[in-house]
Amino acid sequence: MAEDIVDLFPGAPRQMGFDLGDAPQPRSYEPDREEVRRELHEVLAAAKAATDRCPWDRRTFQYHKTVFPQMANWLPEEERDQLRFEFAEEVQRLEKLLAA
Repeated sequence: MAEDIVDLFPGAPRQMGFDLGDAPQPRSYEPDREEVRRELHEVLAAAKAATDRCPWDRRTFQYHKTVFPQMANWLPEEERDQLRFEFAEEVQRLEKLLAA
């Protein structure tokens, strides 16, 4: 039945969602894994490079502690677990530097 309807105004916006045509495809919110991987490695490298003081202020440090493990969820399981492990070790070391 919908194939019988002639569009008298092609390209014009539809009214109030009553166009009865194909529904728009939902947007994908899945991030680019390479970008996630790059960002996680940058954060980890900054943490590892710190020798005498934390590379971030307390607020940024807390942000990384919260977000890093969540971002790692987008990576394959083995890689995710390894990055989380390495970052957790650095967090412990950096917390000692912040306490000093």
